Amino acid sequence: MSDVLERTATQDAKLRIIDSDIHPSLRSDADLHPFLSERWRRHIAEYGKLGRAPYANRIAYPRLAPNTARRDAWPPGGGPPGSDLALMRAQLLDLFDIEIGILEPLMPSNLVRNLELSVALCSAINDWQLAAFTTQESRLRASILVPFEDPKASVAEIEKRVRDRSFAQIQLTSRSTEPIGRQRYWPIFEAAAHYGLPIGMHIGGEAGHAPTAAGWPSYYIEDHHGLIHSMQCQATSMVLEGVFERFPTLKVIMIEGGFAWLPSLAWRLDAHWRKLRSEVPQLREPPSAYMKRNLWVSTQPMEEPEKPEDLRRILSWIGWDRVLYASDYPHWDFDDPRYAFPCRLSEAERRAIFRGNAEAVYRLA
Repeated sequence: MSDVLERTATQDAKLRIIDSDIHPSLRSDADLHPFLSERWRRHIAEYGKLGRAPYANRIAYPRLAPNTARRDAWPPGGGPPGSDLALMRAQLLDLFDIEIGILEPLMPSNLVRNLELSVALCSAINDWQLAAFTTQESRLRASILVPFEDPKASVAEIEKRVRDRSFAQIQLTSRSTEPIGRQRYWPIFEAAAHYGLPIGMHIGGEAGHAPTAAGWPSYYIEDHHGLIHSMQCQATSMVLEGVFERFPTLKVIMIEGGFAWLPSLAWRLDAHWRKLRSEVPQLREPPSAYMKRNLWVSTQPMEEPEKPEDLRRILSWIGWDRVLYASDYPHWDFDDPRYAFPCRLSEAERRAIFRGNAEAVYRLA
């Protein structure tokens, strides 16, 4: 281990951490039964949960096989990775002295075609997060899953949960049936801004479209990388459609979507805006201004340029106050907080990324 990594490991060991990306899992669909009505339990048993992807009985091709998890994260007592709270404590919360961890459920609750079922599933998963995790472990906070293709129902779910401090954010995915900046989704942004809740936009989801502009990929590596493109598209949509002009206090955290693309996207959009700004009169400022004001990013997956100091330049443009540590536990590309950064960080930068920024954006201080 290099001297830089040794110093980083020693310093991080003394720093209590806020982790913005932890993935809990159901042991089985039966875990949701206490929170679903008889109607929906019977519906799922008889008809299943028809997703927006082209196959009725499938996992999300091909990236969720097998659960994208670390091999050591499978609980010894059975169940999928992320379903055993005791193992989560041992492998993450206790081992790295995580003071607060934000749960990011990756379940097709807001992706099913039957919107009534989507409403019921989102509510059930929100109840399950409380029962299975946050009431059992004070270090964990939940995300409000919303059926975002039904904005009215989404607002109702937000209003149902907003007074419960166990919930830290509203969760959206980076794939939706339309670009997320469209005005039909605005009631969700309005509610988030009104209640001062950040939106955690996590990569993934099913929109019913091929995940790349060229169609369906052949390989996992293509699909995995394509997730980053979806994040860029949603950031562009929110900026150009005027979401941040209309809701200037809105906070959106781009989770698990990388971040090295952010400066170049901003530069390109600014160049286009200078020439074509008459098409988007709703934008009073260059796109980069909104991106610097309204967007945050998570560290996972960490960018690893050949020259580590290039990473510092990228982070400096984004802003050291806009970056949140994320472990992505229990996935295979989990980032150990001791070794996540390939570049040198000052103590102030380290404290901002591993704790201070999350305290501010999630209202945890």
